[in-house]
Amino acid sequence: MVRFEGRGGVEEASRGGTTPQAARLLIVDDHALVREGLRTMLQGEEGIEVVAEANDGQQALNMCRELKPDLVLMDVRMPVMDGLEATRRIKAETPGTSVVMVTMHENPDYLFEAVKAGAAGYVLKDASGERLLGAVRRTLEGESPLNQELAMRLLVRLARERREGAPGGDTSGAGEGTTVQSGETHRASGAAREGDGRGDRGEAEKVESLTPREVEVLGLLSQGQTNPQIAQNLTVSRGTVKIHVQHIISKLGVSDRTQAAVRAIEAGLIGTEAR
Repeated sequence: MVRFEGRGGVEEASRGGTTPQAARLLIVDDHALVREGLRTMLQGEEGIEVVAEANDGQQALNMCRELKPDLVLMDVRMPVMDGLEATRRIKAETPGTSVVMVTMHENPDYLFEAVKAGAAGYVLKDASGERLLGAVRRTLEGESPLNQELAMRLLVRLARERREGAPGGDTSGAGEGTTVQSGETHRASGAAREGDGRGDRGEAEKVESLTPREVEVLGLLSQGQTNPQIAQNLTVSRGTVKIHVQHIISKLGVSDRTQAAVRAIEAGLIGTEAR
């Protein structure tokens, strides 16, 4: 495993001048070659700076505490702490950081657990540089890296689980040999629900702060619709929709549209039905 030494224990991957507006990325994978490949595809892209790398989930959590990156590319299987647990903890401590999972397979069960943990979506490890960059840019711009059909299936499943009061999903068949201890999962879920009175009131206030139009946009967003589709449905410009989505994300205190939809479902605001 490799860890770059330097500023605050981490060496900046880009030594040149950094554009102040550049989005700051953290790459997390226990294989040095994978990290190097991801960094090579992203380094030098306008508006993006790879600021650090981590070998495992615990290092990723520590780096997020220190560096507050805009986005984390998170591997699934790692020693010390796996990608799901790291995502839960990162989202709990630095909710403004988006997490995109890096997976070997498009496994719906695993992706469902990843979205529940706080991920915005995923990118496949064998994706081309163009696809990787597209997923990163879409997430940073408030779009979803998930395709519409998959996003809808995941959100419908989440809505059904919330409605039926089912416990956390079983990841035993999640593929990739993912090792997610049930104890850790339940502790993380329980911690998220501790202090229900105060926490729930705070979440309710966030939802109530949405305007009627924002609620309407959120409903379409939660159906997996893209900004152009929402604009067409509401007969408004794409720019207007983008502003509404930005306001929704800000008011709900989330980092991306995927988690805005999850928050709406958790609050009972969106009654997503299976199609």
